[in-house]
Amino acid sequence: MFGVGETSDFWVDALTLWWKQAKSEWGSKRQLLIYLDNGPNNSGSRTQILKRMIAFVDGSRQELRLVYYPPYHSKYNPIKRCWSALEQKWGGALLNGLKVILQYALRMRWQSQAPTVRRLAGAYPDGMRLTRSAMKPYEKRLKRSPTLPKYDVLIRPLQPSGR
Repeated sequence: MFGVGETSDFWVDALTLWWKQAKSEWGSKRQLLIYLDNGPNNSGSRTQILKRMIAFVDGSRQELRLVYYPPYHSKYNPIKRCWSALEQKWGGALLNGLKVILQYALRMRWQSQAPTVRRLAGAYPDGMRLTRSAMKPYEKRLKRSPTLPKYDVLIRPLQPSGR
């Protein structure tokens, strides 16, 4: 996004915005499954994204499973093919302003579908991290796969008290 840093907070704010639009269609599902590329701002070891994903789970009441592609395996990630379509649409154009970026993105099609294009406004400072001690209660909420703990993380919503 132009003028916005790609941070863990940005990722979860974008997910939250999507959920507000999609929950009428997807809200009856028991679990949301998100495939991630294990990049620097969405890795399963990044404290800020895990903290924010737990907050998303509790707010949405949706179980969330985060599955990460192993390093250097982005060829299996369908979003990379979508980016490829967008790059072809740009055709080397200079993306020097928000209006230009939005115009190109709105004209893009991938598998005959047009993207939903929104701008997230706000400050997204880089480097947000929790200390090891601050992360302990959040880490307890994560159910990591015994065989692939770095690549498969399940987060369940807290049960309301009195249940």
